[in-house]
Amino acid sequence: MPRLLRALAGLAGFFLVWEVIVQAGLVRKEFLPPPSVVLVTIFEQFGETQFIRDLVATFLAWAIALLIAVAIAVPAGLLLGSIPGLRTATAVVIEFLRPIPAVALIPLVLLLIGGGPEAKITLAVYASLWPIMFNTIYALGEIDPVLLETAKACGTGKFRTLTSVALPHTAPFVFTGVRLSANIALIAVVSTEFLAGAKLGIGNFIMQASTGSTRFDLVLAGTVVVGALGFLINGGLEMIGRRAFRWSTVDREAVS
Repeated sequence: MPRLLRALAGLAGFFLVWEVIVQAGLVRKEFLPPPSVVLVTIFEQFGETQFIRDLVATFLAWAIALLIAVAIAVPAGLLLGSIPGLRTATAVVIEFLRPIPAVALIPLVLLLIGGGPEAKITLAVYASLWPIMFNTIYALGEIDPVLLETAKACGTGKFRTLTSVALPHTAPFVFTGVRLSANIALIAVVSTEFLAGAKLGIGNFIMQASTGSTRFDLVLAGTVVVGALGFLINGGLEMIGRRAFRWSTVDREAVS
């Protein structure tokens, strides 16, 4: 609760500064509506069916993309981390693909699979699998060699060693990667909805509000909702991680 209260206090301070700047006339209200207007607009939009559909569409695309990213990145990370030769052979390809922004692939993805939900899910998977995969590879490299040698001396096979020694050790690292990738996936989903003109989603809501309209309160309302969704996702995953891996300091070290 103290952490949550401090976070809410910081958010309230941000809104207060925003309100003061606008009310003082430093920025025109037509271009930057104050929080008092934006928050009212948000509450009004939650009474609109279309806005709820957009919010649900974004959340479902995010959840599906993150699950697919975990299903791909964790086995790939275990494989690359366990076989140094394979990791060396694929290093150039991985380092070539990893810096490419997901939004730069929007035209290619639209040509290959169209502009439906598959497009934003595909791009979100691409953007979010890297932190999970590299955290998994790093975790395997940090396993105490004594544990591996002990398992080998006891006649434990490679698969059993992977499941009984490697996986428990890598789990906190993998979860930290998932938490980092969660917001990356959300950014990719909303960005694709906005740039690719998705039929549903918060990104589409922001795009429609900003096109041929002077309702900048709607634009900021959508933006604030995305920020709140990201805050809740990160906070929820952090809480789960603290309870599931109380014995580990990995997540706390990543935060600090």
